[in-house]
Amino acid sequence: MSIGFRPDAPFDRLPELPPAAELETPAVLKACIRARATLAELNAVSELIPNPTILINIIPILEARASSEIENIVTTTDRLFQFAGDDAAAADPATKEALRYRTALRRGFELIDKRPLSTNLAIELCSTLRGIDTTVRRVPGTALRNAATDEAVYTPPTGEAHLRALLANWETFLHGNEGLDPVVRMAVGHYQFEAIHPFEDGNGRTGRILNLLFLIDQGLLRQPILYMSGAIIRTKGDYYRLLLDVTTGDRWEPWLLYMLRVVEDTSVATTIKIRGIRELLRRATEFVRQRAPKIYSRELVELIFEQPYSRIGDVVTAGIAKRQTASEYLVKLADIGVLSPLQSGREKLFIHRALLSLVTSEGSELPAYGKPPQGGSPRRTSTATRIGGRQSGPRGVRSRTKPKKR
Repeated sequence: MSIGFRPDAPFDRLPELPPAAELETPAVLKACIRARATLAELNAVSELIPNPTILINIIPILEARASSEIENIVTTTDRLFQFAGDDAAAADPATKEALRYRTALRRGFELIDKRPLSTNLAIELCSTLRGIDTTVRRVPGTALRNAATDEAVYTPPTGEAHLRALLANWETFLHGNEGLDPVVRMAVGHYQFEAIHPFEDGNGRTGRILNLLFLIDQGLLRQPILYMSGAIIRTKGDYYRLLLDVTTGDRWEPWLLYMLRVVEDTSVATTIKIRGIRELLRRATEFVRQRAPKIYSRELVELIFEQPYSRIGDVVTAGIAKRQTASEYLVKLADIGVLSPLQSGREKLFIHRALLSLVTSEGSELPAYGKPPQGGSPRRTSTATRIGGRQSGPRGVRSRTKPKKR
């Protein structure tokens, strides 16, 4: 057990980085090679989508839902897409909070080219996702507890000056130590940020955004489209257990191998998902061109991929058509079975259910366009599961322990 650690007492003796333990063991280095290869493949596949806004609008929504669910903020992907536009104010509290995660991730992506990953950036991200001004903790009393027993699992360090000193060391480690593989630095930095626990709330979500931004900063990821929280939530107990194992026993290798596997499995799963989106876009293009040639345009088809819940105003804003014609376009797409109309208050939404089915499913089976039989579900293609040539989903070990909130 680490010197000075007691779960019910502030861990003010949290060691600074870099750790004394060997980090790049042979097993870790092998895992790094696999993680980096799959990241490279993800980057290459993402370039094949002609409109990058499609991925930037879709994948961060999936990440926002999963990262928020890790912290027991539960909503649905459908609701997130429904309220992702200007009417977020009408959403329920959990959906609003998850959408703020999406906003924080986008904000970080905009800033990472202009500012280094830092304490100030972390503060801005946390403030955005919480929806209130946030700063480094100034008062004691924060403890992480077992949800079932209410026993303290971990009590982070205290004292604003001490926390800022630890964060300064965290920054130095991330931007220095270039002899360490960047993916290893990301995993070590993530542990340290969660152990410092600098904010009263939002630490886990902020830390997971910082993971993506660090990979972008290091040139290993071009867009914030790595759906890491999806893998973490499926192995949530392992995630928290291995974090705590570093604290209590300086057991770095299992934690690093876990995070490297998360990167590898998530890269594979996201690559398969993007290939599915690309193929669905191709099929939608051909279907609309054949079934509704008078309204077909590349811009219109891409719009319903950018906005799975499309509004007449979206078509107008995109400059595709004026309001009356925009309405006719969306109605026609509904008539031929590409979209499904939904009345929401005074506004009519047009839902791209085939796309939503693809992005929310565990596999990559492609729904077919066209009206389903009455009372039935959309038809599906028989070859869709072979897109990408590999099965999606994380290969991490399933947790047998109860999750602990962090």
